[in-house]
Amino acid sequence: MTRKAKQKGRLGQQEIRDALLKAFPKLEPDDVRSTTMGDTGADIQLSPKAQKLIPISIEVKRRKSGLKTVYNWIDQSRHHNKGPPTVFYRSDRQPWLVVTEMEHYLKLLKG
Repeated sequence: MTRKAKQKGRLGQQEIRDALLKAFPKLEPDDVRSTTMGDTGADIQLSPKAQKLIPISIEVKRRKSGLKTVYNWIDQSRHHNKGPPTVFYRSDRQPWLVVTEMEHYLKLLKG
């Protein structure tokens, strides 16, 4: 992986970390940490305190392209109604996935 690609990934992880800390102000910076590029495990490490509030495993991906279709589906959903755009997607013999905007997902996590 090139230095530029690693930097792009690191910045993506930091964006997610910052969004989680903003959404959950009771958490301290040490509760939500971006891992070093190349480390095994989740890209965002959560303390036990954070895991109680955010019970998910986080993998962060930033791509120049390759997910254009997903963004087209989100745009299509956005034009259908007034609620948050949400896409339910499943490939053959795979589980259903739900794609929505991060801000909406954080609101769902917060309850």
